[in-house]
Amino acid sequence: MNDERFIDTGYISLLKHGEQLCGDRVIFTSNENTRIGVLADGLGSGVKANILATLTAQILATMSVGGMSVEDCVNTVVRSLPECSVRRIAYSTFTIIKIRDQRYVELTRFDNPHTIVLRDGKNHEFEYRSRLIDGKPIYESRFEAQVGDVFVVISDGVNFAGLGGAYPFGWGRDNVIRFLEAHYDPEMPARRIACTLAEECLRLYEGMPGDDTTIAVMRLARPHTVNLMIGPPSSADLDGTMLNAFFAQPGERIVCGGSTNKLAARYLGKELTASLDYCDSDLPPMYHLEGVDLSTEGALTISRVLEYAGEYLSGTQLHPRWEHGRDGAAQIARRLFEKATDVNFFVGCAMNPAHQNPKLSLAFGAKFQLIDKLSKRLEEMGKRVTVRFF
Repeated sequence: MNDERFIDTGYISLLKHGEQLCGDRVIFTSNENTRIGVLADGLGSGVKANILATLTAQILATMSVGGMSVEDCVNTVVRSLPECSVRRIAYSTFTIIKIRDQRYVELTRFDNPHTIVLRDGKNHEFEYRSRLIDGKPIYESRFEAQVGDVFVVISDGVNFAGLGGAYPFGWGRDNVIRFLEAHYDPEMPARRIACTLAEECLRLYEGMPGDDTTIAVMRLARPHTVNLMIGPPSSADLDGTMLNAFFAQPGERIVCGGSTNKLAARYLGKELTASLDYCDSDLPPMYHLEGVDLSTEGALTISRVLEYAGEYLSGTQLHPRWEHGRDGAAQIARRLFEKATDVNFFVGCAMNPAHQNPKLSLAFGAKFQLIDKLSKRLEEMGKRVTVRFF
């Protein structure tokens, strides 16, 4: 049986009503064989909480990537955080989740709600032990994960949703678990799981969260490859090389650019037709080409995808623009952000005269800059990215 795995990650934060900054912070990072997620919840709310959470998350993520011990991480956080002049305490609660070799899970938490694990769509209870580090009770768990496992890390704002209203004492862990089980879908990506839970929290808060509310999700998924080809190669002699490489690669196929789509149509021996459906007045229409999953315009569409990537990584938009859009950029975004675990770019290096038009705000090399920036954004999302030039 194929046991290949990939760790899908995503998160969303709802700001406390009336605040401009979130007092929670999530960081996902990786080293050679370990994917790491940190959720820090700063004391209070607003600017101070944001500073506390940011410092805590960055310290813990950096030290965890470096392989430092839990003791060193906690001691460094305690020594580094500024002290509240009113309450004379200085701390941020936190949860650290490490998944090594896409299999072995290490959970460490201090004063955050207990992490929820779904296995086959049902709550999976696991053992943990507690110990004191620098006088603080730290809870740790170690266990082996399975493909399909979902890890839901939450801040206090989730449990407190509905406090004094629908739930006099707050929503609570048991109700959160029941909600997650009821809405479980084995194909639902990590960020959408987080947003589904956050949307219910927002409803329980009647649109005015009483606390910063953050959900970070890590999910062990099967790999899914998306291949994207943009631009003709630098020489016509390389047409066959690039097209052979692109169509030999398993997975979904996206072709961007009019000239590139024409090359692909000739290679496949199929008719290329332009869509008359202008889904977005600022973007050129798409194409239809049998044998290709999605055919779009090139640089302008990818530029919009790059904008969407920034919105995705901000972790604050419950309903991003690309979520239900029918335009080419939105459809590419959904494939790359939500479905893809591996992304392969096939980039042709031919000069496009259209990119010299100052009205398009695209200089020579814009295509390469866009792909480079998009690749980095996708890597920040945890995708495995390769780029080949022709």
